[in-house]
Formats: sequence, C-alpha cells, structure tokens
Amino acid sequence: MSYSANVKDMIKTNRKNSKLAKFEKIIPFLLFLAASISVLTTLGILVTLSFETILFFQNVSFREFFLQPELRPLNPTNPQFSILPLLGATLLSTGIAMLVAVPIGLTTAVYLSEYATDKVRRILKPLVEVLAGIPTIVYGFFAFTFVTPVLREFIPALERTNILSPGIVMGIMIIPIVASLSEDAMSSVPNSIREGAMALGATKFEVAFRVVIPAAISGIIASFVLGISRAIGETMIVAIASGSTKNLTFDVTQSMQTMTAYIVEVTSGDAGAGTTAYYSLYAVAMTLFVFTLAMNMFARYMTKRFREVY
Repeated sequence: MSYSANVKDMIKTNRKNSKLAKFEKIIPFLLFLAASISVLTTLGILVTLSFETILFFQNVSFREFFLQPELRPLNPTNPQFSILPLLGATLLSTGIAMLVAVPIGLTTAVYLSEYATDKVRRILKPLVEVLAGIPTIVYGFFAFTFVTPVLREFIPALERTNILSPGIVMGIMIIPIVASLSEDAMSSVPNSIREGAMALGATKFEVAFRVVIPAAISGIIASFVLGISRAIGETMIVAIASGSTKNLTFDVTQSMQTMTAYIVEVTSGDAGAGTTAYYSLYAVAMTLFVFTLAMNMFARYMTKRFREVY
C-alpha cells in the first residue's frame, strides 16, 4: 500500500514539475473547441437561412410556396413563387440516379465482399472509389456533351437539356458511395455465419443474398440514404445538363430545374439583392437543408433499427 502511495506521489510531483503541465490543462478545452466547430458551423448556417427565409415569407404565403404549381420569380407583372417544380425535378433526378446506383453499387459490393480474391479487391475497390474523386463539373459536361447526344439517338424527343442524362450521370457518381459502404457492411459480417450457411448446403449465391445482405442490411440502407442525400444536394451536374425550365412535370425528356440549380441561377445575379426573388433562394435553401437533415435522421434511425450485433 505504501509502495502504491509513493508511486502516486512521484507521478504528481513529475506532473507539477513538467513544462507541459500548463499546456495539458488547456488540451481538453482545445479538443472541445475542435469538436464544436461542426456544430457551430451548422448553427451559423441555420441562423443565416432562418432570418432570410422569414423575410421571404413576409411577402409570400406558405400556401403559395408549397401548393402553387407555377414558379415565375422574375415575372415583372405577376411573379409567382412555388417550390413544387423545383422539388419535382430534384426528386425525379434523384430517383433516376438511385435506379442506376443501387443495382450497380450493390452488385459491385456483393462481388467485392463475397467473390473477389484479396488481390482483386485491393485493385478493384480503389478503382471504383476513383469515381468519387472526379469533379462534379466534369460529370456535368460529360452528361451534356456525351450522354445526352447518345440518348438522343435512341430517344429523338429528348431535349438538349433534360433531367434524364444528369440523373444517369449522378447515379454513376454515387456508385462508389453505395458500393464502398455496402461492401464494408458485408465484410463486417462474421465468417462463421457464412460457414454455417454453407454447412447447411447453401450455395455461395444463396449465402450472399439470403444471409450476408440481411445481416448487413443496416449498413446497406445507410449507404442508400447517403447516396440519396448526395444526389439531392448535387449542383453542377444538374446546373449544366438539366436546363432552367421551371415546369412541374414528370416527363424525363424535358428540361427542368432542381433546387440547387435554382440557387445557382439566382445567385448569379438574375435577381436583384433585397427583392423577393432574391430572398426566395434562401427559402429554397432552407427547404433543401430540412430535406437533407430529415434524410440523415432517417438513415440514423434505420441503422439503429436494423443493426445486428455479433
């Protein structure tokens, strides 16, 4: 007991005599400050959007903004503000993107997790993830100059700017998110579960789709929701390739404008500062913020709801 007490006294003495003693007292505060940066940034964005959005809704009613089908912010005689055309285009492009990203990304994850050798996985996975590092403006020009002309060979009615080609290209961009996160979730499933299924006579395909995927479903769903959030917030691809037509339609061959593309248009100087059209970009941005926040909360809920503990 005395030996232990002597050791503690020695530690206290060394700490008091250490030149770093004062700095060690500051470390917890510095770490707390670093951890608070993301929270303070989010609060700052929320406060900024809230003040400007309030100014917008002083001139435009909630009913007009959320229920009226037409958006004509720069009409000099009868300006109309509705988020429905923008919301419809955003959801439509996101749906097209997920139709591309989910099957390709999930099958890629299954191959990497269940079929590929370690050597192939070390080579193929980084190559797939390279797609996530390509600048989105490059994807935008790729959609406008290559994908759209190719699609017009098969769909003559496709307009030069449309929602189909940027949706497809966004899906290609999202593939690494779905594939990488889903593969990580599948790889975390213990091999004992696979071996037990094979011992009962299951094939490798049955093990992958009836055992591994259900066991990793929480991580897979999280990758889907993260991909959806990424598609909803995408800007440059739709700004270049989808056009600026503010129509509420579900015809993928027509030109449309998403919420992010509308924000780009307004901030480019088409609307004067202090006008209702100018403040409308903050209302759209707030809607986008709330929408993305809801998707992230849904992802957290689904992850906790279907999480498997081994």
